Amino acid sequence: QVQLVESGGGLVQAGGSLRLSCAASPSGRTSSMYNMAWFRQAPGKEREFVAGISWGGSSTSYKDAVKGRFTISRDNTKNIAYLQMNSLKPEDTAVYYCAAGRFLRTAVTGYDYWGQGTQVTVSS
Repeated sequence: QVQLVESGGGLVQAGGSLRLSCAASPSGRTSSMYNMAWFRQAPGKEREFVAGISWGGSSTSYKDAVKGRFTISRDNTKNIAYLQMNSLKPEDTAVYYCAAGRFLRTAVTGYDYWGQGTQVTVSS
């Protein structure tokens, strides 16, 4: 069982930056062996894949709309995954969720564990 807790969301103006964090527990080898991903869900829309990273950090994947603006990373010594978001746009407004799974996929069903979500609001 892996528990995920997101933090770092908030209100930012368009063009600004935020860094989201996802702390995984329990600490140690169990949590670090999962692939991690960030999804987001805007009001009235389905949850969508934003970015993912393999358990060792060597592979990453991004939604086309965030390529060049968002960067996913992880620190397995701290059991934390990050999502650095730059050049934010109003259309990035959503609840952002951290997920952990055995495979690096873009589908919601590909992940076994989810955090509670953190709100990101980008004003124009």
